[in-house]
Amino acid sequence: MTLTIGVDVGGTKVAAGVVDPAGAVLAQTRRDTPADDVAKTRDVIIEAVAEMARGREIEAVGIGAAGWIDATRSNVLFAPNIAWRDEPLRENVTAATGLPVIVENDANAAAWAEFRFGAARQAEDSMVMFTIGTGVGGALVLGGELVRGTHGIAAELGHMLSVPEGHLCGCGRYGCLEQYASGNALVRFARAGARQEPGRAAALLELAEGDAEGITGPMVTAAAMDGDPVSRQAFAQIGHWLGIALADMVQILDPQMLVVGGGVVEAGDLLLGPTHRSYMDSLAQRGRVPVAELKPAEMGNAAGVVGAGDLARRR
Repeated sequence: MTLTIGVDVGGTKVAAGVVDPAGAVLAQTRRDTPADDVAKTRDVIIEAVAEMARGREIEAVGIGAAGWIDATRSNVLFAPNIAWRDEPLRENVTAATGLPVIVENDANAAAWAEFRFGAARQAEDSMVMFTIGTGVGGALVLGGELVRGTHGIAAELGHMLSVPEGHLCGCGRYGCLEQYASGNALVRFARAGARQEPGRAAALLELAEGDAEGITGPMVTAAAMDGDPVSRQAFAQIGHWLGIALADMVQILDPQMLVVGGGVVEAGDLLLGPTHRSYMDSLAQRGRVPVAELKPAEMGNAAGVVGAGDLARRR
């Protein structure tokens, strides 16, 4: 049995695990990410790989990194939450560990895990995945392969235009999907609703000690689960915009499967219910013919590690 190591590098944590060919994680470790120090971040990754490789026959290492990865799957061109700028990550980790390394975008790695072992494992050809967290990530699988694009930075689905001249996005554009279907958007919608209709947001405001600006994402989820109308409306709003984006993907690509993952999906039907309704409503006449099934992600926090490890095996 060949083993690989998958590493999931985010702005706050580095998770690494030993992955077998069936997508099972046999051992794992986790460390904090010193995100503002490139050298320390590199050392933490190398330490995690060395720990997982100790006493094991490891074939290769896959690193899922939160940033833009070049087409050779070697260098991190830019990372919004880590101080990487043109970082030769593959070269550095290979030099330190002696193991073959591939570097992949973290959303691509997580999506690959869902395609191979998770929610889309029955789809042999194609999948579109949206990852709903603080922002909105995305990944495309077509013809059984990840779509990376000419320069390695394809499938930035969170930066599709949703609202012309809408809210300013961190990418510099106005009106991106990320500003309407993310965890940050959920909080913004909930805060606005609490300011405008405090009576309908009583449960939510109680959690925030009466301060609408103190509302957080977990508060919105907790209040929505208890039936708070403003919190539920906030979920309905992000579901509305996400459903439209999913319908756009069907019109363009006609994939076998649509998968929605990320931390916000833990709210379950609070998000997926309005998302599915918006998705079907947005298809109009297209809904009369077969269209992609919409499913929640299944791999959870293991997705990045499993996907990176499996991509390393396929290198």
